[in-house]
Amino acid sequence: MTNSPSSSDERDVLANALAGVPAADYGDQYQAHLLEQYKKYLDMTDKISDRRSTSNTFFLTMNTGLISAFGIVNLTGQKLSPFLLMTGCAAAIVLCYSWSRLVRSYRDLNSAKFKVVHEMENNLPMRPFDAEWEAVGRGLNANLYQPFTHIEKNVPWIFIAIYFLMIGFSIYQVVRT
Repeated sequence: MTNSPSSSDERDVLANALAGVPAADYGDQYQAHLLEQYKKYLDMTDKISDRRSTSNTFFLTMNTGLISAFGIVNLTGQKLSPFLLMTGCAAAIVLCYSWSRLVRSYRDLNSAKFKVVHEMENNLPMRPFDAEWEAVGRGLNANLYQPFTHIEKNVPWIFIAIYFLMIGFSIYQVVRT
């Protein structure tokens, strides 16, 4: 997935959606206000990234805590009922699936925001974000840059696999006894 418009049609749609009052009709403050809007939009984009990071930290903490709790109970020799373990794992799988969907949602939102940033830069003297995106091959060359989402999206699925293994182990213990 690229973060810049992939076709001239998409660029036209974005340009039309962004079009406000023409510079000639706006007045002397057009460029200053355009720059101020751009800076505020970049701040909003940054806040989305902060929320994304906080969300990932929450889910990672929850999952490592759950797996640690299951492990501690097991190591202390206490018997955790297989039903309780399977129920906990099933709930954790739902939690991980929600995390996966949230990662995808943040990815899509960030992609849209950067398309808008790139389009806004067409009206500014320089286009640093578009130039940076170009410098890393627009995310298409893994040797230059691999978008964080490509890595991030796998983490919930790794936890899901661990929980399924734990369920399988619980079933094995029940059948074995």
